[in-house]
Amino acid sequence: MISPRPGLTPPEWLLSGLRPKPAPVPWSAVVRAGVALAAPLAVGLACDRPTYGALASMGALSGVISDTADAYRLRILNIAVPQLFGAIGVTLGTLVFDQGWVAVAALTLVALVSGMISSIGAVASVSGLLLLLNAVVGAGLQMPEPWWLAPLLLGSGGLLVLALSLLGWPFRGRVAERTAVADAYRALADLLESAAREDGDYEVRRQAVTEALNKAYDLILARRARDHGRRGPLVRLLSQLNVLIPLVEAAPAAHLRRRPLPDEIPALVRELARAIDEGRVDGAADADLPAPGTPSERAVDIALRHAASVVHKADPDPYNVDDRLGRPAALRVRIRHAGRDVLFSEPSWRYGLRLALCIGLAQSLVSVIDVPRSYWVALTVTFVLKPDFGSVFSRGVLRAIGTAAGLVVAAAVLSQVPRGWWDVPVTLVLAACIPAVSAKSYGFQTAAITPVILLLSDVLNHEGFALVVPRLVDSLIGCAIALIAGYLLWPESWHTRIGDRLADAVDDTADYLTYAFGPADGLTAAEAAANQAERVRRRRTIYRDLSVVRTEFQRALTEPPPTGTRAAAWWPLVVALERIIDATTAARVRVNHGAAPPGAAEIADAERQLRELATRVRSSVVLSDVRKGWSAKEDEGVLAPLRQEIRSAQAITSQRVQ
Repeated sequence: MISPRPGLTPPEWLLSGLRPKPAPVPWSAVVRAGVALAAPLAVGLACDRPTYGALASMGALSGVISDTADAYRLRILNIAVPQLFGAIGVTLGTLVFDQGWVAVAALTLVALVSGMISSIGAVASVSGLLLLLNAVVGAGLQMPEPWWLAPLLLGSGGLLVLALSLLGWPFRGRVAERTAVADAYRALADLLESAAREDGDYEVRRQAVTEALNKAYDLILARRARDHGRRGPLVRLLSQLNVLIPLVEAAPAAHLRRRPLPDEIPALVRELARAIDEGRVDGAADADLPAPGTPSERAVDIALRHAASVVHKADPDPYNVDDRLGRPAALRVRIRHAGRDVLFSEPSWRYGLRLALCIGLAQSLVSVIDVPRSYWVALTVTFVLKPDFGSVFSRGVLRAIGTAAGLVVAAAVLSQVPRGWWDVPVTLVLAACIPAVSAKSYGFQTAAITPVILLLSDVLNHEGFALVVPRLVDSLIGCAIALIAGYLLWPESWHTRIGDRLADAVDDTADYLTYAFGPADGLTAAEAAANQAERVRRRRTIYRDLSVVRTEFQRALTEPPPTGTRAAAWWPLVVALERIIDATTAARVRVNHGAAPPGAAEIADAERQLRELATRVRSSVVLSDVRKGWSAKEDEGVLAPLRQEIRSAQAITSQRVQ
């Protein structure tokens, strides 16, 4: 077999975007997408108003893209709020339709606002996206009169998706929250099974635990922001989730012992997950576990027995439920903080100006050059230039590839399917493919969305197969504008700030270390409990921040050189930092269960090493002597594993220059 020549092999950053990610098919979302897009089109045809039906189906397409939440209450926010911004966008676009340079200025200003509000969060990002997308469509397509009809039709399509997604709420109201808590228990069971392994499986499963905890807390605490009661199923779920934290903290201590835990321990955790999933309370609080022999085993034993007692307790102590591990602030406080971040945040202005520049260039170009259906150029720019959705460069390339693939399907549909009622079943099938492949990769999502948009555009414009080639040209123009004006011309695209993010995480780790082993003498029981709760919150916060850092690194890895190669060079330090936090937690757990505490000098030495590491990472200076400065013996004390992990991180840093 002849292997391909190295020069003809696609780069890894491109292949990573083309490879489909393993993801289950969300069958309920598939059915919703097919019905939500096909039903309005069918109603429009039945009423002899196919244009109205196509506009409602376009609104449903926006709702399908926004339909990503598991919990029913979050679906209301994820779908309804973006639809409101979409209605505002199409109204603004309609007002400047066919207004030449006035439309250019208006869409540029809308792009600035859209980009700035996108920095607030996930819902705001989708809202900003629909604000700009619908404004572009309204400015480029003749909408039916009166002015309020287009936003009404688009909004009705999105609300249809919301109504379909909420059908199961009366019967499955808390299933998402309960499943999320049970999944966190299952992820922990997998982690405990891999506690003694050296093959890297432990790190992968620890990341899965962090993601599961983040998801569960986000779901439950979002509900707690509106539900302040001290009773009920939600309080019970929160108590079951909170008692998992001591067991999560005990896992690193067990891992450092390099001795497998008894099979009964992960088996019991999985049994607790099943009990939570089924909402079962049978009073089976006694756990048949082997006697522990080491401080780490005692920590696991005590934490697991306590978790079992809480899971099987019908009515947990309502005043022992700590929901401050991430509970959202009051709505007015969040609005004030979001407004401040939008107006005074450098990243907010930077992204807003970048998006405004690209949209202004796209609209100026199509105003000067006669481009049929010119709105497609700006639509392409908007979809590509979403850095919170992934690498801009990779998305530009994948957008072009995905559009070309989607146009092949669209060409077959537009040339072979008669216009009219045949559009309904074809739309149903094509729309159902969107959620089925969206999780695979951005290229697959683009390939699925393109034929749907073209089919609906044909209902509006009656251009048929003539739509295909202009859409490909428009997409290539939009990708070129996004890549040149939105990527290549901005220095930050070539000088990634991942080193700064890593350095901040190292500093936070040093703070966590000093707090974990801070003075505990003379504290009352209440003060000790508060101290313990604060330590847990700090550990949860730093792990959540590290998951964000990891996401940023994974995004940077899909960039072309030098950004991708620099991210790959620094990647081992992310793993080393997670091990440092694990070692710190394990040391604290061992001290809590009988091990000798470290001295103040030893703690100060470890903190100094971490501060130095953060400084060197931030300034990209190579460490010259990674073993210098320890006052304690290398192989003694509860902090010995921590010292080993810090030396490993320093050794990695000594070989990486940003």
